[in-house]
Amino acid sequence: QVQVVESGGGRVQPGGSLRLSCAVSRGKFSVNAMGWYRQAPGKQRELVARITADRLTQYADSLKGRFTISGATTGNTVYLDMNSLRSEDTAVYYCNAELRWGKKESTYWGQGTQVTVSS
Repeated sequence: QVQVVESGGGRVQPGGSLRLSCAVSRGKFSVNAMGWYRQAPGKQRELVARITADRLTQYADSLKGRFTISGATTGNTVYLDMNSLRSEDTAVYYCNAELRWGKKESTYWGQGTQVTVSS
């Protein structure tokens, strides 16, 4: 059974930094891409950043320069470094893994980790 596990959330003051980690359990599949999404209260889930197996990265325009996704999908682990955090970054952050078994593809989500930016 595939497991996607996030860690690293917490409370931080405005201007602070946090690192989130995401690991996908090993299995007989390939990882096409992994990404981070977030959902604030009353809002839709939105893309934060995504990295492909070819290490191509994609970011939400509003977050470029403050957030960095890294890691290797081949190692089934990715990170999200968040700097200069603002109150509007408060949300539940979810890790997403796009997996492939031969020609079959599926997407898996972690349980989410809370990030609260507050003084």
